[in-house]
Amino acid sequence: MPSQFKKSYRFSARTSLSITLFTTLVLSVFLHYLGGLQWYWLLVFSLVVFSFSFVIIQYNVERYIYNRIKKIYDELTLLESTRLTKGPITTNIKTLTEDIDRYAKEKKIEIESLRVREEYRKEFIGNVSHELKTPLFTVQGYILTLLDGASENKELREKYLARASKGIERLGFIIKDLDMITKLEVGDLRLEPEVFDIIELTKQVFDMLEMKANKKDITLAFDRKYSVPVLVRADKERIQQVLANLMVNSIKYGSERGTTEVSIENLIKNKVIVRITDNGEGIEKVHLPRLFERFYRVDKSGSRREGGSGLGLSIVKHILEAHREKIYVESESGIGSEFSFTLEKAE
Repeated sequence: MPSQFKKSYRFSARTSLSITLFTTLVLSVFLHYLGGLQWYWLLVFSLVVFSFSFVIIQYNVERYIYNRIKKIYDELTLLESTRLTKGPITTNIKTLTEDIDRYAKEKKIEIESLRVREEYRKEFIGNVSHELKTPLFTVQGYILTLLDGASENKELREKYLARASKGIERLGFIIKDLDMITKLEVGDLRLEPEVFDIIELTKQVFDMLEMKANKKDITLAFDRKYSVPVLVRADKERIQQVLANLMVNSIKYGSERGTTEVSIENLIKNKVIVRITDNGEGIEKVHLPRLFERFYRVDKSGSRREGGSGLGLSIVKHILEAHREKIYVESESGIGSEFSFTLEKAE
């Protein structure tokens, strides 16, 4: 109660006390020369003056501050006007200032967030446009060339049709991956957790990517022999996609006659961590914070030569976030990279 009194009525109380002391002192001196007055009448007079002054001052100051501060709030839209009418009106300027500062900071953060989103939106639209435009123009170029007469040449026709087919295939990858990310973000893609052996699943991904790795003479292997199954609980199909995307990147940017190595270790009581390590070209530290953004490429020209949608790592991040798991990356340019992610261990 005392703190509330100080916050709301301190100004009025001090002002009323000053008026009361002054008027009582003047009245005492005046009555002293007129013949005197009993002390209790002075006390009653003081109480009456104090009470009257306090009520008048408090009422007027509240109205003054309320009207002007409310106008500032309404003009700056820092607070809803209903906020001022619901709570008690205060004459404490410090409290009002803190209120304004707090809401001003919140608005500043909100504006900054909107600015960042707008920049991201512009960049994203530009990237989507560029990624779609490249294969579209490629396909269009080959088809127009064939229509202009190149179709008469069987060898040229087959060559151009094959290249056009690759362009259409890349378009399909981009659209499919964009659809996947959208579903993950809005929660439309339902995960179906099950218990499975992560060792066996990794072997299946090795088999699936064997031909791709052989083209660059890259060895896919475990860091050691795993004789006992490592059981985890997750959506098996999605985790297979995570492993495949990370290994494809490892092969894509790996060194000729290099190695992509997978290790699986116990992290804490109910977690395992899967590490995918290569001795490829590595990634400069400046790129690491943006590595999982849509369409972000470290080496734009090299990435496009290798193909792909440019959404692989973004999909990996979203799948693991949907599982409430984490992904980590460590890399050094010219030495290699290590991507690792956690999974829930099955009981």
